[in-house]
Order: sequence, then structure tokens, then C-alpha cells
Amino acid sequence: MDNLFLLSEAQMRRIEPYFPLSHGVARVDDRRVISGIIFVIRNGLRWRDAPKDYGPHKTVYNRFIRCSRLGVFNRLFSDLAPRGGTHNRMMLDPTHLKPPHPAPTPP
Repeated sequence: MDNLFLLSEAQMRRIEPYFPLSHGVARVDDRRVISGIIFVIRNGLRWRDAPKDYGPHKTVYNRFIRCSRLGVFNRLFSDLAPRGGTHNRMMLDPTHLKPPHPAPTPP
């Protein structure tokens, strides 16, 4: 897992309080699965294309769906974004842009 994205221990400690506690059944490694969710979303992959190092793609997907429905990511982003400080990166999503029409060719 050397070249894959993995949250640091400090990052994981910072976001742990936002995730629900396990009820009886021990969960798969949270750090690995949450890192897998971030990897898939950041790279625009399908869930089934997640590297096996993050665990079964179904586990990664199910955790994403469960946390999304519980509002975990909304709370996490709304609480942590204002404390983010200055940004050294800008991201653009060009999926809504249309390419220019080609100029008509003269007859």
C-alpha cells in the first residue's frame, strides 16, 4: 500500500468523533476504509475499481452509503472546512462546460 492514499494517524484522530460507534460487530479498519472512500472519490473511480488494499469494494461502498445517509460527511465538512486555513490548491470541475463550436468554414 506504498503508493496509495492513506489518512495519517493524526488525520484519523481528528475525524474519528464524526463516525458512528460500532454496535457489537467489529468493523473493518476505519482508517483503511475511509482512505479508500477518499481515493475512489478523488480519482473518479467506480467503487468496484477501488484497489484491493482498501478492502472489498462492497465494504468501502456500504460504509460510504451508511455514513452519507447518517449525515457524517456533511457534519465533518461543515465543522472542519472553516478551520482549514489558507488554500494552496484550486480545483475545477469542467464536466458542465461545453466546448466552443467550431467556426464555420468559408464556401
